[in-house]
Amino acid sequence: MTGKRRALVTGGAGFLGSHLCERLLKEGLDVVCMDNLITGSLENIEHLFGRDGFIFVEHDVTNFIHVAGRLDFVLHFASPASPIDYLKLPIQTLKVGSLGTHKAIGLAKSKGARFLLASTSESYGDPLVHPQPETYWGNVNPVGPRGVYDEAKRFAEAITMAYNRHHGLSTRIVRIFNTYGPRMRAGDGRVVPAFICQALANEPLTVFGDGSQTRSFCYVDDLIEGIWRLLNSDYDEPVNIGNPSEMTVLQFAREIIRIIGASSEVVFHELPVNDPKVRQPDITLARRVLGWEPKIELEHGLKKTIEFFKKRQ
Repeated sequence: MTGKRRALVTGGAGFLGSHLCERLLKEGLDVVCMDNLITGSLENIEHLFGRDGFIFVEHDVTNFIHVAGRLDFVLHFASPASPIDYLKLPIQTLKVGSLGTHKAIGLAKSKGARFLLASTSESYGDPLVHPQPETYWGNVNPVGPRGVYDEAKRFAEAITMAYNRHHGLSTRIVRIFNTYGPRMRAGDGRVVPAFICQALANEPLTVFGDGSQTRSFCYVDDLIEGIWRLLNSDYDEPVNIGNPSEMTVLQFAREIIRIIGASSEVVFHELPVNDPKVRQPDITLARRVLGWEPKIELEHGLKKTIEFFKKRQ
């Protein structure tokens, strides 16, 4: 065992988890990457195999988690994270947010490790406050189809704060807003990979509703920088990490078509149940506590993401 700090990343073979594993290795930590590969992929981390200090463990974190040796950090990112995934896997989504968080935070307690929970802007539901500050409690339909994800994450936040207050565990909570970048799955139903893949094929871009609903898109490198700063901060309440530059989904579709130079048209389909009408983070807290704000312009990030999908055609 080396004297280096060591981190466990659950969901480490997923889109965000794989980028996080990379960053932790770059910062000199040893990394245990754990994933059951339901939505994650070994392709996302295969370039890390053979790296000193990196190991992969295939495991479902809703079951007891054993990791031999020291752990300084447990970063809980395991969960289906797109509507297609959590509507297809509703029970697994609820279980990983509840049982999985309990197992992961219990491991952190036993190791004396700092615990960081990957929460979500979906904890705000279809918000009645705009933009959304961390003090807003949200507007979530607990029995709607999206509730399996929203309420799983809200429970995860609640148990994280309970361990913080009752056990004195060092915890961090990041509320992640729409993030994009290389290693997103083409068929995961999220708007960025959907629009890019449709535009690359010169197919119509599918916009739900009239496209007036808004989203705020943050490039993955910016997000990971915010998470790294939060992990190393002294702040234990939830923190929004996202890009406050808001745009409508229809504007975003036209931007994708422009950048790719596609001949695609836009077609409109019925809006899904409980789909948020607006989404924009208030990052006042992140700016003040972490000195963080996004740096990467949308067009630059999209071009890098488009290149990723071009190579996979």
